[in-house]
Amino acid sequence: MQNQEGIRLQKVLAAAGVGSRRSCEELIEQGRVAVNGIKVNEQGRRVNPAIDLITVDGDPIAAAAGFIVIALNKPSGVVTTMKREDERATVADYVANRSDRLFHVGRLDADTEGLILLTNDGNLAHGLTHPSSEVNKIYLARIKGAVTKTEISALTTGIELSDGFAKADTVSIVGATPGETAIEISLHEGRNRVIRRMCEHIGHEVIQLVRVQFGPIKLGDMKLGKTRVLNHTEVGSLYRAAQLVKDEAAL
Repeated sequence: MQNQEGIRLQKVLAAAGVGSRRSCEELIEQGRVAVNGIKVNEQGRRVNPAIDLITVDGDPIAAAAGFIVIALNKPSGVVTTMKREDERATVADYVANRSDRLFHVGRLDADTEGLILLTNDGNLAHGLTHPSSEVNKIYLARIKGAVTKTEISALTTGIELSDGFAKADTVSIVGATPGETAIEISLHEGRNRVIRRMCEHIGHEVIQLVRVQFGPIKLGDMKLGKTRVLNHTEVGSLYRAAQLVKDEAAL
């Protein structure tokens, strides 16, 4: 006997912005919708969007449960905290108009610019920052001096820091001017000031550090200090990166 409690699935999909009620019914008929990992292809299924994990083509319908993810291009000097601790600006200042309780996904130190994500889904924030997820982050760094191939190799082979071993996944030189070098560096760990400390270890001071990508989300051409709400597809890619939903092929 079908559960008569909850909300009709096609209504939840339409409310989440997936499409019109009719187009959502067609998605269900095509077997492209799953509830808690099980495909649904009959009409009339009722769900609780606050509890049930609803996906279309493997992408979670986060909006159905009121979940959002916001990207911020954090300026230098802004502290990654949702509570003001002193006179410095915080990431919370850039979303002060929202009533949601937001979590920052990981941290950027005050001197580092670039992409940081904010979400009201605590499970997503935890999943994206848990070491087991190995979510990759990409940074552009301007550092003092000319960097040698040996020094690049040291960054990818690994360096022993005061709080343990650290290594970059990839490092490449993307530009150089007299007195400084621009490098792109990717890694999946998130220790405090780890890139700055790794560069200092090989004898180079970081002049500027910008995070340009977090997992599948890129900073793109977002202006400094601006925010944007991620779309359905982008949010779905983050849930997969956090290992909170399986790929459609595995369902």
